[in-house]
Amino acid sequence: MIEQISIQKATLEDISVLAHHRLAMFTDMGVGTPESREAAIELFRPYLEANLPGGVYQGWLAKTEDGQVIGGGGLIVEPWPAAARDSRPQSRRAYVLNIYTEPEYRGQGVARQIMTAILDWCRVEGFETVSLHASSLGRPLYESLGFEPTNEMRLKL
Repeated sequence: MIEQISIQKATLEDISVLAHHRLAMFTDMGVGTPESREAAIELFRPYLEANLPGGVYQGWLAKTEDGQVIGGGGLIVEPWPAAARDSRPQSRRAYVLNIYTEPEYRGQGVARQIMTAILDWCRVEGFETVSLHASSLGRPLYESLGFEPTNEMRLKL
């Protein structure tokens, strides 16, 4: 059992661990092939280098008392047309992704603490709506935090 963890914002020095989390998440979900996952991660690194400093990509890391990273998550803040569903429309949206907990720490509330930190940050930033795509493993957590299904659809070209 984890005695205490801290949630900290990720920096450029954390790109390798952020990439590891994304790769491990895709692997655990069975998304893509080993080759396509590796190719996606090779594109993710320069994406982080370009977007982490300016805040387009926000990252959080869960660490044990001795500094071991045991999980993480991300948020993309991107320009987006204002939506009428918000009482304070704004021209940006918040999108959660890459929520990951190392296997030996799962079921101990790590992902919930990461999500809580992300949602708290979104509230401070004035977002009324936060979106994400839920894996089957993550869905119970997101539903317990109040996320609801939407009518989004996808076409693979």
